[in-house]
Amino acid sequence: MFLVRLLLASNVIMVCFATFASGASKLPVDEVEALRDIFNTLGKKDWRKFSDPCTPSTAGTAVMDAVNCSNCVINGSESYRVVGIFLKRQNLTGTLPQDLVKLPCLQVLDLAGNYLNGSIPSAWGSMRQLVTISLYVNRVTGSIPRDLANIRTLRSLTVAFNKLYGNLPPELGTMSSLETLSLSSNNFTGELPPSFANLTSLQDFEISDNQFSGQIPDYIQNWKNLTRLFIQASGLRGPIPPLDLLKSLSELRISDLNESDSEVTFPLKNINISQWKTLILRNCNLTGQLPDQIVDPRKTDFKTLDLSFNRLSGRIPPSFKELQTVDHLYLTRNLLTGPIPAWILNSTKNIDLSFNSFTIEKSNLSSSRTCQNREYPGINLFKSSSMGNETGKYTVRLHFAEIVFTDDETYSSLGRRIFDIYIQEKQVRKDFDIVKEAGGVRKPYIESFNAVVVNNSTLQIRFYWAGKGTTDIPSKGDYGPLISAISVEFDLRGLDLKTGTFTLRQIKTATNNFDAANKIGEGGFGSVYKGLLSDGTMVAVKQLSSKSKQGNREFLNEIGMISALQHPHLVKLYGCCVEGNQLLLVYEYMENNSLARALFGPEEYQLQLDWPTRHRICVGIARGLAYLHEESRLKIVHRDIKATNVLLDKNLNPKISDFGMAKLDEEDNTHISTRIAGTYGYMAPEYALHGYLTDKADVYSFGIVALEIVSGKSNTSHRPRGESLHLLDWALVLKEKGNLLDLADPRLGSNYRKEDVMRMINVALLCANVSAAVRPTMSSVVSMLEGSAVIPELGPNLSIVDDEMKVKALWDHFQDKKESSMGNSQTQSVLTDDQFTGTTSSTSAVDLYPINMDSSYWEKRV
Repeated sequence: MFLVRLLLASNVIMVCFATFASGASKLPVDEVEALRDIFNTLGKKDWRKFSDPCTPSTAGTAVMDAVNCSNCVINGSESYRVVGIFLKRQNLTGTLPQDLVKLPCLQVLDLAGNYLNGSIPSAWGSMRQLVTISLYVNRVTGSIPRDLANIRTLRSLTVAFNKLYGNLPPELGTMSSLETLSLSSNNFTGELPPSFANLTSLQDFEISDNQFSGQIPDYIQNWKNLTRLFIQASGLRGPIPPLDLLKSLSELRISDLNESDSEVTFPLKNINISQWKTLILRNCNLTGQLPDQIVDPRKTDFKTLDLSFNRLSGRIPPSFKELQTVDHLYLTRNLLTGPIPAWILNSTKNIDLSFNSFTIEKSNLSSSRTCQNREYPGINLFKSSSMGNETGKYTVRLHFAEIVFTDDETYSSLGRRIFDIYIQEKQVRKDFDIVKEAGGVRKPYIESFNAVVVNNSTLQIRFYWAGKGTTDIPSKGDYGPLISAISVEFDLRGLDLKTGTFTLRQIKTATNNFDAANKIGEGGFGSVYKGLLSDGTMVAVKQLSSKSKQGNREFLNEIGMISALQHPHLVKLYGCCVEGNQLLLVYEYMENNSLARALFGPEEYQLQLDWPTRHRICVGIARGLAYLHEESRLKIVHRDIKATNVLLDKNLNPKISDFGMAKLDEEDNTHISTRIAGTYGYMAPEYALHGYLTDKADVYSFGIVALEIVSGKSNTSHRPRGESLHLLDWALVLKEKGNLLDLADPRLGSNYRKEDVMRMINVALLCANVSAAVRPTMSSVVSMLEGSAVIPELGPNLSIVDDEMKVKALWDHFQDKKESSMGNSQTQSVLTDDQFTGTTSSTSAVDLYPINMDSSYWEKRV
């Protein structure tokens, strides 16, 4: 590829072999010592046992292969000297030795493919016979010393694929004998020096993958001896100077020019097949039409023509038929129109015409070949990465792992794979480097993106090699994009969803396959799990009964309506999953679990809620219910307000859960009020006995919860000295005795104002009045709790203990309900004296964080 061995075949080997045959010559002692120092600096360990590498005794050894010697004239005197050092791919890890200047006759220095560090010594500029320097693929840093321009004999300077930087020294332009200048894949900056116009002997000029600035200089068209010109992703911009005068040019690779305001015309008037092996003008902002002159089609060395990613227009000229022998023809992503020629449709070559505006004439297609069947080997006619998807948001996950390069200090570890990633025609990652992102080779790395599917249901994912990185490590062709897997799923970013649809696979991933360690609740309907979405969002995943007879469409419609309800005191519903017999709901995660656990759960989980916090929680619940009843478009009756359905976030803000859920748990598709849904001890009498449902049923339940907040006791488990059945009854007894303040939670101490506590208790009793007509609206409750409205005087409240007939009716009703719902009850709590005390059973069984006071579950929970 390079002129590393330019002199080796013609002079050095023959002279060296002739000398070995005579066995008469030895290296000067000073050069033997210099070689020892040089090899030691380079890190070559197997040198020390040899004294003179050019004696016959070393013939056929690794040392002999590394050093070539010949007769050399110095100061008019001929002597036997080192003329070549060849240490290509020796995995050397040292630095570049300055002691090379002690070898005055050195002509060829080949250190390519190692792991050498350090900078190029300026002292090398004093070497007067050096012809070839190859440092190709190492870790050399610093800038190119201007002193190298003093080597007037230098014909090949190859420093590609290193870590060099800075501007190119203008002095290099004085090296009139230079034939190869390979600078690709470094970090060079600045413009190409004007003095380079004098490099008219250049045959090979390579500056790809750098950070140069300015435009491609016009003087390039005067380098008449050029055979190879590589300017890919160099940082330069167009226009491209005319190249027709470069008759020797056989490999042209210009691509990915920096954007320029000026249009770039095609730099060749015709395409001479006999001249070219590779012609690449990709992503150069070329305009106009394809050249219609194909010269000398008899030669078949032409392998690649790539004019993709430009703005070329018009039709494919008839003369392009002469390119049938070309192995690779790329016209991708231009503005080309007209019919696709028949010779292309019948070709077996690698041809890509995608992302143009071609038409296909039926006369050009045989009955056995159709475009839809994609039976054209190697031909990509249209969009290559389309997927049938519904319009909406998706998460695209790209799975990468670098499996070609190594992680040791060898040549194979110096590879760099760099490419760009496009999704939906938008560049989402530029100069993507797998090893850099993954933190090493053979390490998996997943890059996630949100992609909005276009209205034609097409999702486009494109990887684009923009001419950067290495191209032949560890072997030629190991470069460009590398992908392990692609997954496309509905977007899991719940915060962006109104009605999100999750896959079962996504939910299993979020919950670690429903790991028991992630369980935060359980009930007759199933369990509730904590989950972590891919973007770091914590969620709560609740299982619904799989016995629901509702169709998936109706279920999704219900979820859609519920998720549209947005309020600071409502738990957000992100979405659902409907797969097979799985009905799953995905909610926002509430760090402090339920109000029930905070007030009267197991002692280790109870929270120290002071009075201001309790008051704020009570007002928040009231605001949430006011929204459901009066402010939202849907006007929802919750039907199951209780402390376990009030959740607390990390700041102890209350949020109502499971609003609208009772309908989803019904087995029959009937009117919402035909089946009782609620929790014993919280249901309003008119609803529990007669199924009469209005928003006043929620007001009653709120009153019970407010009493629990004041007292810190559960309504359904409180039974002081046999005086009453429920907390409400005890409150009424205390009211009759004038001791309502005795209801206050002893844990509050004296850190509250009595009038504030009395206000909340009186509002609670008003809400829990046996008569629905007496109960206030929830918006009025908010005003009363905040002290901006007067609490009406309470009339007589029919307590359960005040009416034996009512007690008997309720008792019989509850017993019937208990017997019919034992299979899916959340908790059954019966005292040993067989007196009914109520339960925490819910006929809807849809608590988000259900709590069982008598269960060992909370003791085990972390």
